[in-house]
Amino acid sequence: GPNGAGKTTLLRVLAGLQHPTAGRLRAEGDASVAYLPQQHHTTLPLTVAEVLTMGRYRARGLLRPMRARDRATVAAAAVRLRVDDLVHRRFGELSGGQRQRVRVASMLANEARCLLLDEPITGLDLPSQEIIFEVFAHERARGRLVVMSTHHIDEVRRCDRVVLLAHGTVVADGAPDDVVTAENLATAFGVRLLAVVPPAAPDADDPDAGRPVPSFALVDDHGHGGHGDHDDAAAPAGR
Repeated sequence: GPNGAGKTTLLRVLAGLQHPTAGRLRAEGDASVAYLPQQHHTTLPLTVAEVLTMGRYRARGLLRPMRARDRATVAAAAVRLRVDDLVHRRFGELSGGQRQRVRVASMLANEARCLLLDEPITGLDLPSQEIIFEVFAHERARGRLVVMSTHHIDEVRRCDRVVLLAHGTVVADGAPDDVVTAENLATAFGVRLLAVVPPAAPDADDPDAGRPVPSFALVDDHGHGGHGDHDDAAAPAGR
């Protein structure tokens, strides 16, 4: 959803940091949750290694020293996010993409069953985005729940389920192809959109592989589409 839709509030309710004003929140089975808020441009006077070990606080508490299993868990998370070569550097010296990968690695070290992330790849370079999404896909395959917020339409294509929010209400809920439509996006983002569907690329081995993915462009008052991609729909929400 756009800025101000209620994405952060919903994640904070799921994380147990805010009480819902109506309804109920029900968790079944292992309800351990790790929450990663939006990245801010503040720096911590810590090394990368210290930030990574913060992810083990839930498992070991604040006072118990790190044990072999804790160190192994942190090291494995650092390798997966490709920040293992940064452990001796100051966190504040890193680029935005590096800092976010360190934060996600620290979150993985928590070993929670449910991962909640607020706009985890906003503003990141493409390599960092791909590394993080690769980790999300692996965690999902392991049976963990990954919930992320975004106002960029491209990102929801990678999800199994999408909840589209606007003004604190649910506009649509379901599979990406069912939710990401010109009509729903116009309702949520408050702009007229034109769906642009490219021709399918046939694939004899996998018919679904060639299925075209529509993009969306802004439509002016005369019904003409602009030259934009998916993110054009999100742009007015930030202005």
